[in-house]
Amino acid sequence: MKSITVLVADDDEEIGELVAIHLEKEGYKVIKAADGQEAVDAIEAQPVDLLILDIMMPKLDGYEVTQLVRERHNMPIIFLSAKTSDFNKVHGLVIGADDYMTKPFAPIELVARVNAQLRRFMKLNQLKPDQQASLEYGGLVISPEQRSVLLYDERIELTPKEFDILYLLASHPKKVYSVENIFQHVWGEAYFERDNTVMVHIRTLRKKLKEDARKSKWIKTVWGVGYTFNG
Repeated sequence: MKSITVLVADDDEEIGELVAIHLEKEGYKVIKAADGQEAVDAIEAQPVDLLILDIMMPKLDGYEVTQLVRERHNMPIIFLSAKTSDFNKVHGLVIGADDYMTKPFAPIELVARVNAQLRRFMKLNQLKPDQQASLEYGGLVISPEQRSVLLYDERIELTPKEFDILYLLASHPKKVYSVENIFQHVWGEAYFERDNTVMVHIRTLRKKLKEDARKSKWIKTVWGVGYTFNG
């Protein structure tokens, strides 16, 4: 069985070592990076299955690293940061992170989140070809094999979570998904009532699909229930 490699990028050497110790106990191979550029170089030099990323780092911050990684790679990204504001959390998720934990943190919880993200990622990437058919609705083409979206022949750049939400809804047009359902399908975890992560991703997804400009609604809100795809 292939060993799973986790890259831990944090300029605090003690935190990097603490995270590495707990992940290695779980059987993961761990690579450490002390700054953002070192993290990017490590990902280009070898296969990495999951990235744990601080935000405040020298050379490149965590946001910049995420944007560079998302241009060429598809892997779960977990932010581990001292920044605790809702703005930082939402911004991190919108630009492509899969999860966000704040410092100080419980190592056992971080390990649980790493396990959950890897299980979900591997499950999505083990789908059979007949389960990965491209979807076409008018000018919208969604291809799960390439994880690409075309809108009237224009490529729309989505984060992994935005793509997963769109593909989930578009795979079952007219079916109404609650926020809890979407979170459980896409994040693979239990939903917490006050978590607005799904709404933030839906809002950004609608902007990228240019719903306001075209006055068309691919994703409809069913008030008091959830969301549905208007295919």
